[in-house]
Amino acid sequence: MADTYKIDKDGSQFNILVTAEGLLSRFGHSPTIAVRDFDGEVRFDPAKPEESSLSMTINVDSLEVTSTDVSEKDRREIERNMKEDVLHAKAHSTVHYETSRVQATKVTEGWYRLDLNGKLELRGVSRNQPLSAQLRMSNGELKGSGEFKLKQSHYGIKQYKAVGGTLKVKDEVKLSFDIVARKERGDADAA
Repeated sequence: MADTYKIDKDGSQFNILVTAEGLLSRFGHSPTIAVRDFDGEVRFDPAKPEESSLSMTINVDSLEVTSTDVSEKDRREIERNMKEDVLHAKAHSTVHYETSRVQATKVTEGWYRLDLNGKLELRGVSRNQPLSAQLRMSNGELKGSGEFKLKQSHYGIKQYKAVGGTLKVKDEVKLSFDIVARKERGDADAA
């Protein structure tokens, strides 16, 4: 039987790497953006890892530029543009991911490789989004890590341009995660 694990956002990291391109890209920023507020759950049974599931929701207003080479003024401007102009946070305050299929391979005791396919809903657009993760199970805790890429244009996001189009953000962004999820206590555990 699958156990439910609640994502611990304080023990987890979720980052987005945006890359600049164009004539002035060497002078532009390729910021790393941290997702500060997200929650979700993982259902996992080591006897049937292919029946696992992941549900996760990100609060768009929690996105924060963490690059150290960005001035405070530029940081505020990048965050404002990202939330208001690119992601339309007022209309679409969350991003949601829900698995529909999982392929699992046991690597060794307590370690698994998972290939997940699911729906990512971003800016009101829902699309298939595969991702791969390494999963380690230990002492009532799951630790999953991996990375994946997505194209912003698939979600109706137009390429962000500045300085007359000589500085642009690449369509493809890279997301990486190190997620910790803790087993939820059931009624039997509470007794």
